[in-house]
Amino acid sequence: MGRGKVELKRIENKINRQVTFAKRRNGLLKKAYELSILCDAEVALIIFSNRGKLYEFCSASSMAKSLERYHRYTYGLLEPGQTEIDSQSNYQEYLKLKAKVEVLQRSQSHFLGEDLGDLGTKELDQLEHQLDFSLKHIRSKKMQFMFDQLSELQRKEEFLLETNRNLRMKLDESTSTLPSWETGEQSIPYNHPPPQSDEFFEPLECSSSLHIG
Repeated sequence: MGRGKVELKRIENKINRQVTFAKRRNGLLKKAYELSILCDAEVALIIFSNRGKLYEFCSASSMAKSLERYHRYTYGLLEPGQTEIDSQSNYQEYLKLKAKVEVLQRSQSHFLGEDLGDLGTKELDQLEHQLDFSLKHIRSKKMQFMFDQLSELQRKEEFLLETNRNLRMKLDESTSTLPSWETGEQSIPYNHPPPQSDEFFEPLECSSSLHIG
């Protein structure tokens, strides 16, 4: 009984995936080496892991030479007529871009008031109209910029005034809680202790005789 067809899909388990990659990679490198030896073939193998690590094998002296040979072979298969058509298309595209650049350079010179000798009345009128439109646009941008600056200054002024009012209110509140000290009008009463008479102190009676025993 033959084996059933195995469905190829990504291995979800990370460890199993790494183990399988290492085994299959080594197998590919071994097969590439054997093919180059047994069949005297130039073999180049490039492998990148999912982390971007490079593994390669090249039977030639260097991978760069094999890639250069591949590049020459691939582009050499193009039909000669196709190469000529591509060259003509690129040249036509170059001419179009060059013409656009020249037109832009002439327009820039005209806007700067240079090279106006070859312009007729119609071209000069068009240039004047374009300059007027540009000046209006510039003035509009300038006015908008100044208006934005003025609005910003007004917002800052309102903020400072509001801050000043709040500070003044706090200062007034703190001042109102302090006692009023007005010299000459109010005085703090100070109660002196009543005079003490001599009767308060009574002499102690002491016996002049000392009895011992």
